[in-house]
Amino acid sequence: MNRKVFVAGICLLTTFIWILFLSLKPVQEPWKAPVWTDGLKSTLRQNQNTLVQGKELYNQYCQSCHGSKGLGDGVLGGELPVKPANFHLQALVNQKDGAIFWKLSEGRGSMPSYKESLSAEKRWQLVSYIRQLTSENKDEQLVPKPKNLLPVADFLIE
Repeated sequence: MNRKVFVAGICLLTTFIWILFLSLKPVQEPWKAPVWTDGLKSTLRQNQNTLVQGKELYNQYCQSCHGSKGLGDGVLGGELPVKPANFHLQALVNQKDGAIFWKLSEGRGSMPSYKESLSAEKRWQLVSYIRQLTSENKDEQLVPKPKNLLPVADFLIE
């Protein structure tokens, strides 16, 4: 009898530990580009065409995870183990263009590397568009909308 209780206790403890382990969200260290990337500069002329091309690339490669406004609230982003970056956070806004270019090139975790699939010109177009996204709304406090709220008349019910 004691052996059965012991085995049942071990099974319950193991199940509890697995549930606890599976419920933990991965924590990722802040993504810092190497210092030398601060010296990387775009050779593109900043014009409307650069931004139009950047927006097309953003919509194709980035929007599904980072969302249409760059808040990190894209449809696929919610399914990732580590939430995609919100480009409007001050720490990201303060990054140099070269750091963003390097991150687009190298990738990390769920963020793919684009150095093989996108030319340097296209990656710089993306940097330009991301900068425009953050400057368009810099006076607003942009935060992702909670997804588990239901609209009812003029209120939201959790």
